[in-house]
Amino acid sequence: MNNFSWRFCIFVTLEKLEHEELSLSGQERAFLAGRLLSSLDEDVLTEVDEAWIAEAEHRYQEYKEGKHQGILAQNVFAEADRILN
Repeated sequence: MNNFSWRFCIFVTLEKLEHEELSLSGQERAFLAGRLLSSLDEDVLTEVDEAWIAEAEHRYQEYKEGKHQGILAQNVFAEADRILN
């Protein structure tokens, strides 16, 4: 198989895969997206990703040390809903 044929086969396969994935429910797509992202090497993370990870770890550490209280999920979602609607 020449290089063009190989690339075309990969393209068609990816196109079929994308079509199948988009037919999944939102929850199934979110689960799959999480699995795919977690399968990437850490080298793929961008500086922004690394900064958010560091921030999340910092916030969690402060929470564990008692410097900040947790917020109930229902309150977080209610506030997000208020802001977005």
